[in-house]
Amino acid sequence: MVDSHTHAWAAPSEDHPWVNGPLLDVVDEFDVHTVYTAERLLDDMDRNGVDEAVIVGYPICDWRDNRYTVEAAREHDRLYGIVMVDQFADDAADRLREYMAVDGVLGFRLGAACPYDEMWKRFDPNVDWLRRAIGEAEFWEAARETDATVQILCDHSQLDQALELVERYPDLTYLFDHFSHAGPQTPIEDGTFARYAELAEYDSVAVKVSEIPHMSEEAFPYADMHDHVRWFVDTFGRERVVWGSDYPNVSDAAGYGDARHWLDRVEGISETDREWITGRAFREHVLSG
Repeated sequence: MVDSHTHAWAAPSEDHPWVNGPLLDVVDEFDVHTVYTAERLLDDMDRNGVDEAVIVGYPICDWRDNRYTVEAAREHDRLYGIVMVDQFADDAADRLREYMAVDGVLGFRLGAACPYDEMWKRFDPNVDWLRRAIGEAEFWEAARETDATVQILCDHSQLDQALELVERYPDLTYLFDHFSHAGPQTPIEDGTFARYAELAEYDSVAVKVSEIPHMSEEAFPYADMHDHVRWFVDTFGRERVVWGSDYPNVSDAAGYGDARHWLDRVEGISETDREWITGRAFREHVLSG
């Protein structure tokens, strides 16, 4: 079993201070230790039968500070890393090559739902810098050279921008996070969320059923989001639907056990489907892609 979306971070230091004020307020509400290390994550994984996990860079420090994510991936065989790189920086391509040279680092995340000048401090579905980033050809060539996975958090209303990126670079491997912030009231087969059907035409695109305790308006097993899950499986096939807990980011609403086991309660999903969604799809799409 692979948890495709977790977070971990170290204590602040002089060289790596905690500077993301809005995120610090959120962390105070988590039901975990304020410093949630890779070792604490591994303990939670062991208690819940999770074999491996991906640590997605957590921007409690400057959002481009990937020191702890890289360190965790390098030092723990059961953990992988997803870093964050500023595509507009002069050294962006070199930085990406440097990170991708580390065993266990799989790619990078784009916070397309965030204003560029307030990256990972707030969300705004009206921003469009992702469209401008498509033109950073040197960076995308480095992504292609290093076989970097492109992980995207955008609002479902921004899927048109993401589709432009995929159309320009269809040979890269993509993962889309957190239902693109669609909630239970978001229409599935029409409107902006339905753009996922166009993305599904590209074999290089997979979607995550992740952060569901925050997307849902109900308690475990978050049944008001199950139609979205089934639609993803029908549209992408179980081979390109990937489970992620988003723990401990969801610990204000759910324990790891609930974030891990809700998929068992989704009707219409077979045991073989679950086998794919909770591990095999990620291995095939990212690790073997």
